[in-house]
Amino acid sequence: MEFFKQGTRIDFMKQRKAAYILSLLLFLGSILSLCINHLNLGLDFTGGVQVELHYSNTVDLNTVRHELASRDFSDASVIRYGSSQDVQVTFPLKAFPSQDQVSLTISQVLPGASVTRIDYVGPQVGEQLMQQALLAIVVSLIATMIYIALRFEIRFAVSSAIGLIHDPVLILGIFSFFHIDFDLIALAAVLTVIGYSLNDTVVIFDRVRENFRKLTKMAPNDVMNLSINQTLSRTVMTSGLTLLVVIVLFFFGGPMLKGFSLALMIGIVIGTYSSIYVAGALAMAMGLERKHLMIQPKAKAESYP
Repeated sequence: MEFFKQGTRIDFMKQRKAAYILSLLLFLGSILSLCINHLNLGLDFTGGVQVELHYSNTVDLNTVRHELASRDFSDASVIRYGSSQDVQVTFPLKAFPSQDQVSLTISQVLPGASVTRIDYVGPQVGEQLMQQALLAIVVSLIATMIYIALRFEIRFAVSSAIGLIHDPVLILGIFSFFHIDFDLIALAAVLTVIGYSLNDTVVIFDRVRENFRKLTKMAPNDVMNLSINQTLSRTVMTSGLTLLVVIVLFFFGGPMLKGFSLALMIGIVIGTYSSIYVAGALAMAMGLERKHLMIQPKAKAESYP
């Protein structure tokens, strides 16, 4: 099938049934993993004890992590806080049965550090953060549907919303299946992926609308194929360069950014796939036709003698 004379000629619409099956299996598998394994929530959601420490000299974070791990505190989170001599360590609540034991235990585990501040984050705060996170995702999806419906067409809005639900669920499913810690930083990555995927989808939809109005004799499936192929080089270049940066961040960004960069890596790949095979193909399956995107002529006002 000749869609155009130059560039790629991939028949994406011919492959959409296989893509439907793949997406459905991955989506159901993610839901199943979330139901069985649940998310391995980080201390941001489960609550914990945050301890700020000060050292007399510059401290190496890996050394602090090693000392904590040797005393059965391997699940503690260690980040630099302020200067090179200050460190913030976050422990799960179960690490300290009594709040009075915190300072004494820290002085025994990390003898070179002095405790400057201790904060307690209860599980109620973590539960509130989770509720706010879910609310943020729901609001973003609703706002996206309204935006797409106003700018393009209701079929585009529904298909893009399904695609945007598809992406974060698959990310959460992977985190759940491999028991990867999910914290606020990883949540920020999931919300970023929603925006990233939406951007790709809007670019394709904009080209689809343009081609429907310009190529009046071309079949709808061919118009969708043409539009995706025309934007494919832009999509691959953008996704490829972004993915390259995130991979560097994953390997060299430190432990604190592992979850963030991993969620972004998964999201970029899934988001690019869903923009083509989920959002675009679903719009066609819902009966998108040329008449839905044509500019309707304004009715002329009747003149009276």
